[in-house]
Amino acid sequence: MFQIQKTLVSEDLLEYDFVCNLSACKGACCVDGDAGAPLEEKETEILVDLYSSVKPFLRPEGIAAIEDQGAFVKGDDGEWETPLVNGSECAYVIFDEKGITKCGLEAAYNAGVTKWKKPVSCHLYPVRTREYSEFTAVNYHQWGICSDACSLGAELSVPVYVFVKEALIRKFGAAWYEELTLVAATLKATQNTSEGNKN
Repeated sequence: MFQIQKTLVSEDLLEYDFVCNLSACKGACCVDGDAGAPLEEKETEILVDLYSSVKPFLRPEGIAAIEDQGAFVKGDDGEWETPLVNGSECAYVIFDEKGITKCGLEAAYNAGVTKWKKPVSCHLYPVRTREYSEFTAVNYHQWGICSDACSLGAELSVPVYVFVKEALIRKFGAAWYEELTLVAATLKATQNTSEGNKN
């Protein structure tokens, strides 16, 4: 772990590669699991405000779940999250003609109907954050269903922190991300020096 401003960041973000491979996984992260997408407090209000605009982009099953449970729910851990359809996929999930999951919230955003893309936790994935009183922990969440993303990331040599650059800047700001890239460059230089010494 290393510190940037008021965050503690796992070196896994720099050391592991990752690029979503939707043609392989079909967007399983939006379907598998037993909880909805984590939400920040301010995002719960956004979901309520945007629901009428986003509703035309959602599936009937998702609409039914939202209107039954609410635009957001409190999870078993006491944190806010998106509601699920039958305990499975996120209520805001839609599917394309190939059966690949898409985000109804993002579809509305891409269509110019809203100005909010989607929950930052979804945008950040596979990076997960946890707020503590003095700092925010920033970790790489490794999940078996993302093995194809790990393989593609390795093939393309794209580290996790590069893959989620836009989301990290959205969450922490451009100055924070610039510090992160400097740490990454220093770590890489150190590793190269170590490998050179071994040779």
